[in-house]
Order: sequence, then structure tokens, then C-alpha cells
Amino acid sequence: MTEYPAEAGVRIDVFLSEKTGLTRSAVKKLADEGHVFADGAPVKAGHVLKEGSLVVVDIPAPVPIEAQPEDIPVDIVYEDEDIAVVNKPRGMAVHAGAGVTSGTLVNALLYRLHSLSGINGALRPGIVHRIDKDTTGLLVVAKNDAAHLSLARQIEEKSAHREYLALLEGVLKEDRGRVHTLIGRDPKDRLKMAVVRSGGREAITDFDVAERFSAHTLVHFVLQTGRTHQIRVHAKYLGHPVVGDRVYGYKKQRFSLDGQLLHAQKLTLTHPRTGEVMQFFAPLPEDFQHVLAVLRREKGGSNANSHR
Repeated sequence: MTEYPAEAGVRIDVFLSEKTGLTRSAVKKLADEGHVFADGAPVKAGHVLKEGSLVVVDIPAPVPIEAQPEDIPVDIVYEDEDIAVVNKPRGMAVHAGAGVTSGTLVNALLYRLHSLSGINGALRPGIVHRIDKDTTGLLVVAKNDAAHLSLARQIEEKSAHREYLALLEGVLKEDRGRVHTLIGRDPKDRLKMAVVRSGGREAITDFDVAERFSAHTLVHFVLQTGRTHQIRVHAKYLGHPVVGDRVYGYKKQRFSLDGQLLHAQKLTLTHPRTGEVMQFFAPLPEDFQHVLAVLRREKGGSNANSHR
């Protein structure tokens, strides 16, 4: 507990905010929870101080936050004593974040696996790399710190990588190419990322057209860098956003989808213990397959130039 001599006529939340550096909303929360006192009695944030009053604030010690095991189904493609490879479904966040405290891949893995690396702390155990909540597909999880360090180094050196398949709006003219830009916070919306002229980080994405339809293009993407929302931002930059992307795509969507049709379909890595080069594949989710089936029927049922 910390004591302060009062100043007459000042609200206690304003007074404590100035004395402690806490925001007024933080002081209000403390007061609502019974941690703020004037002359020995608990008071609310709007209490006006009197001359000679003694203000006491009791700031509780922070409660350690760590992810908890939850019995959530998860598709584990491969597992041994060092790593696990998971096919993440759409709608599942990889780990806790803003407004998300449960139902994540980490919660599921803590229930299913006997160990996870601790390098990323109690909220992100085992997580070496991520994919967006509404993106599907493969990622590797480290079950011990040695494996984590090896995989992180491989990702940095690009010897471990994922290949993505995405359905884009419109018909992409180029058969293949590279997008090389800077990506940073969108100056018009800080919750989004965008291609920027300065102040961002280098972002490189290679693409290769797999199949064209009358108003859509199926495209392979390989990341050369790992920026937040990189493929989605670069697809928008090309003028062909990912189908189903409510953040970077079209407001009006033809198909009723719960997220973007972006799938990490292939993962290549070197096993951290054995040195074996390993490749894993994940089939497209059902909604992605359904949309492709519709588009193929519309162009006459031809599967020419279909994806590899």
C-alpha cells in the first residue's frame, strides 16, 4: 500500500493518476475493486478529497498469465519427441492476443502434447511461426527448446518454408512474378497493414498462377519474408485480393465464407535432431474445395492447368 496526503477539492482518480502515473481508467478499476481508500474508507473514483485526508492505494501484484490446456480437437499431421506438425483450421487463433484468451491452438496443444518449448513464454509455448486466425494449413510446433532454436534458425535462413495456395479475385495477367515492397501499419487504419513508401519492413512474396477462371485466379505463393498479413496485403497490392478476405478484400463477396481462401498447403523443414529433410502436405479445407468445384463447373468442367 502507498499513502499520499490529499489535496482539497480534487477528484481522487485525478489525484492518484498524477501521483502514480496510472491512467484514470486504471485508478477507477482499482477503486471499483476496493483498492482505493480515503481516511481508511474505500471510495469510488469520483470521490472529492478534503483538506488533510489521507489517500491510500493498494495496487495488487500482477497475476501471472499463462495459457491453459483445453480439450479442443486439432489435426496433428506428424509428431515425434521434438516437433509436431499441425493442420490449423479456419477460425482458430494460434495463441492468445487482443481479446482472445482461450480456444487457441496453444490451448489445444497443451492438452494434446506432453511438452512444448518455453522460449516464447507461457502464452506462446512451442510456437515458432504463425498463420492468421482465418488462414488454414500447416505450421510446425517445437516440443523442446533445442528444436525451437533449430527451427527458428531454419525459418530465418529460409531453409524451412511454407507454400500457400490462394484464390484471388479477378484474373491475374502474369503467370509468375515477385512482389517486393515495404509493409507497415496502414496510416489510415492502424489495425491493418499496408504497402507503404517508407517506415515499413521489407516484404518479398513470389507467386505462380496455378489455374485461371472467368473472374478468379488460383495462385501459389511462397514467402521470402514473414511480415504480418503479407500475402493478403500483397494480393491487394496486385489488385487481386484474396477471396473471402473481409479486411483486405472486397466488401461484397460472391461466396459465403467465414474467412479468406488462403491455405498453407506445403511445409518443408529439416528435422532438428536427425537432419532429415521433411515435407508435409495438407489438403484444402472443404469450403475451399467447394468454391473451386463451382468455378470449374462454370468453365466447363475442365481441370486443365489445375493446381499441383
